[in-house]
Amino acid sequence: MKLTALTVGSINTNCYILYAEDTRAAVVIDPSDDATLVLARIEALGLHVRAILLTHAHFDHGGDAPRICERTGAPLYAHPADRALPSWLTHGLEWTHDLADGQTLDLDGLRLRVLHTPGHTPGGVCFLCGDQLFAGDTLFAGSCGRTDLPGGSWDEMRASLRRLAALEGDYRVYPGHGDATTLAAERRENPYLQMALES
Repeated sequence: MKLTALTVGSINTNCYILYAEDTRAAVVIDPSDDATLVLARIEALGLHVRAILLTHAHFDHGGDAPRICERTGAPLYAHPADRALPSWLTHGLEWTHDLADGQTLDLDGLRLRVLHTPGHTPGGVCFLCGDQLFAGDTLFAGSCGRTDLPGGSWDEMRASLRRLAALEGDYRVYPGHGDATTLAAERRENPYLQMALES
């Protein structure tokens, strides 16, 4: 399995494209609010997009996802709790498939497990794929997602951070913004994760 990453959109969102090198089947995680660069990368790599997955429904993560759906025919997945978010945060985004905690997605051989990690939004999720953790705006290198926007909750964020910290072993963490990190490094050095574990 191969991974390519792009930083795109109005708030420098990390978009991740996972794909099988042999079949060119792909999933796109958080395509942002500007699909132009994402579509160009998909076409340059000759990929067949099987699904578009959102870690949450804020416009900077999925606002332009419908354009990729239209171009590729891929379904759009997000957690149903984010339907409660105000439209100014989602730009009226709608999706066709709901995600659920513990769900395993098998998309033409690409297997991802869904972890519901509310806190930044009610429907925030992370995706586990092998030794990779796609953390959206739940966990950043040295920080975590903000909880002061509508639907945010520090109590839920704290519980979600504890859940990630309790995962067995180590993972390469790919956040929604900023640099990649590892779960081991965040257990040692991230003050928000440590605060969540202590409370």
